Amino acid sequence: MREKFLRGKSASDYALYLIADQEVLGDKDLAASIEEAIWGGVTVVQVREKSASTRDFYNLTKKIKDVTDNYRVPLIVNDRVDLALAVDAAGVHLGQKDLPAASARKLLGPDKILGVSAATLKEAVIAEAEGADYLGVGAIYPTDSKSNTRPVTLDLLKAIKEAVSIPVIAIGGINHGNAGPVFRTGVDGVAVISAILKGKDIQKAAADLLAQGDWGS
Repeated sequence: MREKFLRGKSASDYALYLIADQEVLGDKDLAASIEEAIWGGVTVVQVREKSASTRDFYNLTKKIKDVTDNYRVPLIVNDRVDLALAVDAAGVHLGQKDLPAASARKLLGPDKILGVSAATLKEAVIAEAEGADYLGVGAIYPTDSKSNTRPVTLDLLKAIKEAVSIPVIAIGGINHGNAGPVFRTGVDGVAVISAILKGKDIQKAAADLLAQGDWGS
């Protein structure tokens, strides 16, 4: 059940959500880097692979799942409901141009995690109504990791958080230097790539970023 997916923590603990992207790491091993990030406090991992074949994406996801399962950290697959089901991942994250959330929920069943990207209040409310378990809201700041992003102000981020009852995760260009104002909106967590994976010490980069939020610990 998704209510039990974290290491003895609340099911709403999305505090530090790592989007795993091999391109950011270059020659470094992605699975090993994810393990270091988990040591630093990452609570959720999403695997994203835009250019690999389906078979290669499947094999990579299986390898990462071995790591995340070992630490009881949920693994989310970006875009691909079929691959999420094939590897028995914790869930899937969908964008506004992917499969509709309501259809994805039917395929996933009630116990898989369903995340949906949103950049407007309307999108957020619809995603919750269609069965999303959490929202990824952004882009909060400019980012090089994804093209065609839509800007979301901190005021809109806060409004979305207040309008829905499911966890809201801020995403987009968030790093150690600009995370403070994001945390102060009351979001449930932040999603990052480079702020952790490009760190010389990945474990420390994760821990330092997590420490900026007040998670009631």
